[in-house]
Amino acid sequence: FDKSVIRSMPMLVACEVHPLNNLKVLQYLTNDLSVEPDVKTAWYHHWVNEGFTALEKMLEKHSGRCCFGDEPTLADLCLVPQVYNAKRFNVDMSAYPNIQRVNDYCLTLQAFADAVPERQADAA
Repeated sequence: FDKSVIRSMPMLVACEVHPLNNLKVLQYLTNDLSVEPDVKTAWYHHWVNEGFTALEKMLEKHSGRCCFGDEPTLADLCLVPQVYNAKRFNVDMSAYPNIQRVNDYCLTLQAFADAVPERQADAA
């Protein structure tokens, strides 16, 4: 059971949230479909909120300091960058206290802190 829960969390982020909200998709909405910025932002927020609502429920049952228990798993590796993007696009995170708590804890870990975009030499 634990393995299936651990696998379902990163799959939710990587397969349900991220593909709809990556930069390539957002650029397609703007450049090819001429979607207005406020409509694109609403679309982005909708899909992040859909995924984060489901993940928040999972974290209520299974999280510790991390998504599943107290040690980072693939779920945390997928979650932290998606939270970064959600904040970058001004998603209201108040409905996701467990996501915020896990994200904040992960960012205290050196590997996560070293991976933030601001610390990357090629970050634009």
